Amino acid sequence: MKTDRLGELLPQRTLGSTGKSVTMLGTGGAHVGRAESEREAQAIVETSLEGGVRFYDTAHVYQNGRSEERYGKYLTPEHRDLVFLMTKSTAKDETTAREHLEDSLRRMRTDYLDLWQVHSLKDPEDVDLRIEQGVLDVFEKAKAEGKVRHIGFTGHTSPWAHKRMLERTDIFETVQMPINCADPSFESFIVNVLPALVDRKMGILAMKTLSNGGFFGGDKQFEHGSHPKLVPDRVSFEEALTFAWSHPISVLITGPDDASQMQQKIEIAKDFHPMDEEQQQKLVDRVSDRAGNIVEFYKQVVEPV
Repeated sequence: MKTDRLGELLPQRTLGSTGKSVTMLGTGGAHVGRAESEREAQAIVETSLEGGVRFYDTAHVYQNGRSEERYGKYLTPEHRDLVFLMTKSTAKDETTAREHLEDSLRRMRTDYLDLWQVHSLKDPEDVDLRIEQGVLDVFEKAKAEGKVRHIGFTGHTSPWAHKRMLERTDIFETVQMPINCADPSFESFIVNVLPALVDRKMGILAMKTLSNGGFFGGDKQFEHGSHPKLVPDRVSFEEALTFAWSHPISVLITGPDDASQMQQKIEIAKDFHPMDEEQQQKLVDRVSDRAGNIVEFYKQVVEPV
């Protein structure tokens, strides 16, 4: 087990062809940003660090910068050398992308990012627009200048956006996308995108493992709700996370509601035992009748291009 000055790290996985090792669990910055108090945000970060998490996700857009600012308060001042720090930009043009990068570096009090990602691709047309408006050029230049070590892209709306980006360029090293047991039955990233990422030896960042509240009956970001619940009615909390880790992902990025839930996820990671393909399929079959826009409310049906 690898250690650093804070103690034991969670098990690590290789981030695609980058050669970097990252902890199998990553902390989701949107939840750090939306924590009701500075004290709770700090507790989430400290629980993550103490539990051996060394991958930290956020985005320029989260809470109008508050998520990044909280990392700049509670993470980077003392622990920048220990962590793999990632943020993302929703920029649609090169000028905005440059501004986002400088904002993010300033807010998080760092002079470089370990990973910067083109964020929240919607559909193939969105991909084409960002390429035409020079966004990718800014990402390549930032990497050449050493302001970012690695670059990637994200999205949760449609797998066809991801496929379009893969068709148009090979500059990216990582991809962030939904990986959960409802996904294979509706507009699936696992079915339509994952095999190509494995072939290209890209770092795969899993998100929406609990469907951002959708598994708890929610129908909007971060919220539980009154819809039928997959967790715990059909799937246990542990099964949902184990399903994702049993795929060829580098890191599972998860946003905890509070520090205690972060600790729960850390304990599941420590005790991880992979599901075989038959066990995975049984889980997919168990929830397939509920898969769709109610559970994965963030997806849209987009025609492939």
